[in-house]
Amino acid sequence: MRRTRARRTLENALRRVGFVHVAGVDEVGRGCLAGPVVAAAVLLDPARHIPGLADSKLVPPAERGRLAVRIRRDAIGWALGEVAPADIDRLNIHRASLEAMRRAVAGLAPQPDVVLVDGFRVPGLEMEQRGIIHGDRLVASIAAASILAKVYRDGLMNDLHAADPRYGYDRHKGYATPAHLAAVKRYGYSSIHRRSFRPRSLSDTIGPATMDKSN
Repeated sequence: MRRTRARRTLENALRRVGFVHVAGVDEVGRGCLAGPVVAAAVLLDPARHIPGLADSKLVPPAERGRLAVRIRRDAIGWALGEVAPADIDRLNIHRASLEAMRRAVAGLAPQPDVVLVDGFRVPGLEMEQRGIIHGDRLVASIAAASILAKVYRDGLMNDLHAADPRYGYDRHKGYATPAHLAAVKRYGYSSIHRRSFRPRSLSDTIGPATMDKSN
């Protein structure tokens, strides 16, 4: 996929009509077999331009890390929201993703006047919001949120790998790669796997989900 630079056009237009604090929100980890779903909300400072903002999936890891440092330093405010695997199983992944985004917005200080969300509207927000299709590619504040969420979640998965290296979380970050599926076939599900996720190739090889007794 071709990398395009996310722009501040929409945020600037909203400020011109009276919205002061414009937040971007995005989540990562929606399609994973293991680990939490994580969302970030970011209030960019219109006086502090951050060049290079783009969809986190299209930004190399080292550059993502540098951008995350810059975003945390220069943004007016930022916050993270996280929903654990057990709660994903209880809620379903769509509702869990929305809840992670709601928690991220609730953690912002100051609170935004309007929220720009990648793809979906988020139930339960008290302020104005707009769902933007492909927002992480187009809108600077959403791209910034996608980068913060991705860098945080990748770091978390690296920590989980250090605690239990059998599954290779440092490489696939919880996504259902062939190596990850092979590890689940060998060791069963760990405590951070989502029991409600059943990739076809996994179902065909191990049958019903098994509990890993060592975690």
